[in-house]
Amino acid sequence: MSQQPFNKSLEVVIDNSIARVTDEKLSDNDIDFSNSDFYENRELSLLKFNSRVLQQAKNHKHPLLERLIFLLIFSSNLDEFYEIRVSGLKKQLDFGRQRLGPDGKHAEQILKEIHEVVRNELREQYRILNKDLFPSLAQENIHFLHRDKWNKNVIEWTKSYFHDEVIPVVSPLGLDPAHPFPRLVNKSLNFILSLDGKDAFGRDSGLAVVPAPRSLPRLIKVPEEIMPEGDNFVFLSSIVHAYVEEFFPGMTVSECHQFRVTRNSDLEMSNV
Repeated sequence: MSQQPFNKSLEVVIDNSIARVTDEKLSDNDIDFSNSDFYENRELSLLKFNSRVLQQAKNHKHPLLERLIFLLIFSSNLDEFYEIRVSGLKKQLDFGRQRLGPDGKHAEQILKEIHEVVRNELREQYRILNKDLFPSLAQENIHFLHRDKWNKNVIEWTKSYFHDEVIPVVSPLGLDPAHPFPRLVNKSLNFILSLDGKDAFGRDSGLAVVPAPRSLPRLIKVPEEIMPEGDNFVFLSSIVHAYVEEFFPGMTVSECHQFRVTRNSDLEMSNV
């Protein structure tokens, strides 16, 4: 049985109709680059980047101390964000010259969104630190001692540290009509106090500010002869808070709160 040769040729058909329609659409409908839907606010975009840094602090695939470093980077980025980006938005409000950005948002609206995002992220930051990192570090025998965890030896050592290291370099600032709120150092740790009684000069000021000394470390290691097991640390803020009343003999501290002031660092050429 002979086999007939297969002489039929293969036809290749290319349908360009879709390409023509696409080209027609692009040519007929030009993109409107003024449409705010195509843009994301610059400040809110930076916050999203910093949120991803915060997520790294929760990632258990990273070594423990690296997760702690990510948390520190998040705080540092947030400080810079407020010093530069938020200060620029506040300038627009102060001078009454809000400009509608390419994203279609005014400065006042952006500031409200920033406040909401940052408030939630700070809550998450402290949750990671207190509920995740501190317990994990404690399992590695690294402890950060809060005041309610101080034993008798730690109390005696912190009191000695306060008198020897803190008092000589701290000058409390009284607040009254003759002494308005002082210009505190940018990003410095401070304590504001509510006082009862009269000071050595018979004045009833009621309020005072105690700046934490910047010359001292914010984290102090407890000597091994006091706590030989593991690595134990005490916050400088805890030491100041515990003995702050000794700055005001004859007076009683009814309230003590920590705060920081983040100042506008967005310099203009006219200020240089």
